[in-house]
Amino acid sequence: MAGSEWLAEGFEENRARLRGVAYRMLGSLAEADDAVQDAWLRLSRADASEVENLGAWLTTIVARVCLNMLRARNTRREQPLPVHLPDPVLGRIEEAGPEEQAVLADSVGLALQVVLDTLPPAERLAFVLHDLFDLPFEEIAPMVDRSAEAARQLASRARRRVRGASAQAPERDIARQRQVVDAFYAAAHRGDFDALVALLDPDVVLRSDGGTALPEATVVLRGPEAVAARALAVHHPDAVIHPALVNGTAGVIVTVYGQPVAVLGITISHGKIVEMDAIADPDRVAALAAAILAD
Repeated sequence: MAGSEWLAEGFEENRARLRGVAYRMLGSLAEADDAVQDAWLRLSRADASEVENLGAWLTTIVARVCLNMLRARNTRREQPLPVHLPDPVLGRIEEAGPEEQAVLADSVGLALQVVLDTLPPAERLAFVLHDLFDLPFEEIAPMVDRSAEAARQLASRARRRVRGASAQAPERDIARQRQVVDAFYAAAHRGDFDALVALLDPDVVLRSDGGTALPEATVVLRGPEAVAARALAVHHPDAVIHPALVNGTAGVIVTVYGQPVAVLGITISHGKIVEMDAIADPDRVAALAAAILAD
C-alpha cells in the first residue's frame, strides 16, 4: 500500500475518536470538524516514514490545534457571555452509531460539557485526554509544555471542578430518565405547577441560551419554584415534544407548528431533574434538530 493510502486509511480509522476529542475540547461541533480537518491537512503534508504511532500522532495534533483555538477564543472574548451552552450531540433514542459513541465517550450528558467550558485551556486538555480518553500524562505533558507531574496536577484541578459542579450522580438508565422527562412535560402541558415542582431537585438549575437572536431567552434560574414558573411561562399550548438523545441522555426537541424552537438536555438524579440546559437560538436549534426531525 502506498504511503498516502496508508495515511488516508489510518486517518479514517481514527476520525471518530479525533472528533470526540475535539468536541470535548471545544464544545462546538463545527469547530471540532475544523480541528479534525486541520489534522488531516497536516497529516497529508507529513512524511509517512516519520509517523510511528498514527493514532497517538493524530491525537496530539488535534489536541494542540484545539488548545490554540481555545486560547485564541479566550483572547478574543472581551467579556464572558451571560450564558453560552456548547453544541449538544443529538441522536434518536433507538440509535447511537460509532461517531456518536466516540463523541459521547463519557456518557454523562450535556452537563459535563457545560462544566468543561469553564475550565482553563490547559486544565481542560489534561482532563479530557486523561480522564475521558485514557492518555497517559507522559504523552499529555509536552502538549502543555509541562512535566508529567504538572500535567497530572492540571487534570486533578479540573477533576475537582467537575465534581464540585455536579455533586449528584446522574441517572444512567435511559428508560427511567425518559419517564421523568415525559412526566415533566405532561405537567407543563396541564399547567400543573405543583407537579412540576415535585419533579425538580431542590438545587435544580436551568440554563437557557437564546444567543444574539433571542437574548430575552438567555437566563440562569435556580430552585424548583423559579424553574417551574419559567417552564409554564414559555410552554406553548401547541408545542410538540420529540424525544431525543442529547449527549447520550434523555432530552427533547420542542417544535411549534412544525418548527423547532428549542433543544433541551436534562440531567436526572434519584428521580428528580437536577439540571436543564436549553438552547433557544433559532439558527442553532434549526441546524441541530434538522437530522433528527428529517423523518
